[in-house]
Amino acid sequence: MTQHVAVLMGGWSAERDVSLSSGNACADALEGEGYRVTRVDVDRDIAAVLTKLKPDVAFNALHGKVGEDGTIQGILEVLRIPYTHSGVLSSALAMQKDKAKLILAAAGVPVAHGLVVHRRDAARAHVLPTPYVLKPVNEGSSFGVIIVREDRTHPPQELLRDDWPYSDYLLAETFVAGRELTCAVMGDKALDIIDIRPATGEFYDFDAKYTKGGSIHVVPAQIKPNIYQHVQQLALTAHQALGCRGVSRADFRYDDRPEGRGELVCLEVNTQPGMTATSLVPEAAAYAGYSFGELVSWMVKDASCDR
Repeated sequence: MTQHVAVLMGGWSAERDVSLSSGNACADALEGEGYRVTRVDVDRDIAAVLTKLKPDVAFNALHGKVGEDGTIQGILEVLRIPYTHSGVLSSALAMQKDKAKLILAAAGVPVAHGLVVHRRDAARAHVLPTPYVLKPVNEGSSFGVIIVREDRTHPPQELLRDDWPYSDYLLAETFVAGRELTCAVMGDKALDIIDIRPATGEFYDFDAKYTKGGSIHVVPAQIKPNIYQHVQQLALTAHQALGCRGVSRADFRYDDRPEGRGELVCLEVNTQPGMTATSLVPEAAAYAGYSFGELVSWMVKDASCDR
């Protein structure tokens, strides 16, 4: 009997459009693998919709709040519908960047020095020596990220906007120069590392992530073998420390500049990595020999409750 997969996408977070792209790409691939697929644009009646649909599996292609903070996972647990990606606790922990850093540091994964600040305090005075980074404690896809560089005499005044769309609380972290590396974990195996180079500028921002040609991906990353293996081990350790399941992706900064100190830090772990045409996990999986269809099919077969 053909499995019925409900692909959950859209929603109402700041990452709605990215989620729709991921969801439709995954739905197309699953149909190509022979699954019966229903595309579900998630709204607040999602429990009633799923109760009526009765899918065999929910493929979670939601990004941002609700989709990757433990909320949708809790609904799926109550409905006892097997689902992809991480469970309630690990999703909530990974989404809350300051809490995730505590877990990662305790597990021996290096993280950048930082502190949590209110956005209005961060607009009144520099909260760290420049350069440093400010980012909402619970957003993804680089939404709301501000890099405060050495030549910026005043703190970012945009944080005082009445229509600031993100959390009032920000994570301030020391800026680590150098390479942007990412390593996906699939089950209990770390895949090859991708070196992400923005086509313009120095920062892997939203446009670099989701605009075709916005970034250059070098896989495998051209770094020393001992560093390569270390990053893979750290990605796996981070995945396990947060209790992730299925596929996750850990992002790192590595300062291998001649004038640098060789600093390597984990920026965050993504429990719902992007699955668009320009996304990193499908690219890493392809390098490991998995077609996009095989990747999403593996994720459906890995789905369960009590994750």
